[in-house]
Amino acid sequence: MALEDTIKRIKEIGIVPVVRAANIEEARQAINAICAGGIPIIEVTMTVPDAPAMIRELVQHYGERVLTGAGTVTTARQAEFCLESGAQFLVSPGLSVPVLEIAAKHGILAIPGALTPTEVMAALEAGARVIKIFPCGSAGGVKHLKALRAPFPDTPFIPTGSVNLSNAAEYIAAGAFALGVGADLVDLAALRRYEPQKIVEMARSLLETVRLARPKPG
Repeated sequence: MALEDTIKRIKEIGIVPVVRAANIEEARQAINAICAGGIPIIEVTMTVPDAPAMIRELVQHYGERVLTGAGTVTTARQAEFCLESGAQFLVSPGLSVPVLEIAAKHGILAIPGALTPTEVMAALEAGARVIKIFPCGSAGGVKHLKALRAPFPDTPFIPTGSVNLSNAAEYIAAGAFALGVGADLVDLAALRRYEPQKIVEMARSLLETVRLARPKPG
């Protein structure tokens, strides 16, 4: 998928589920539940054991139906592994210029993390098109996002960290491009209780919340 198409699809969906798990099987169950809940985008973090293999399996199984990304990508070597596995976008917790350069060379979207105005400026200077605001919750949440959007009104921000169903609408109203949602969606405790339906239902609720919170055309 072309870089511009990836950006457009992330905006349309509005939610980037961040999958962290203790093993591939747990990640697989979480991914299937998220997709069953109607969110056709997945970010598999490099903290999942053998994450590139999970990314490869996800791409083979779902193909173009699911936008597949790699998260917690901190080095150029990791970026290369993920792209070789079929990742369609990369996400980092902070700014890694080498990761941005690798992604640009392959025509793939890389989303660096930033928290402060200085970090946002550095990411933009390095060529970032979309920026993850992390950890947004501990830095003030919606208020922090609003503060950043004042000097950067046209920059697509994806707040991540303590984003959940209770504050999703506020983030969208504050101008979030999309929402990065981790543990509040990927409920590993529910999976371990054999209750994947909880993830399915949360995915549906998040999608509906984002849809309703977005300004109506015209």
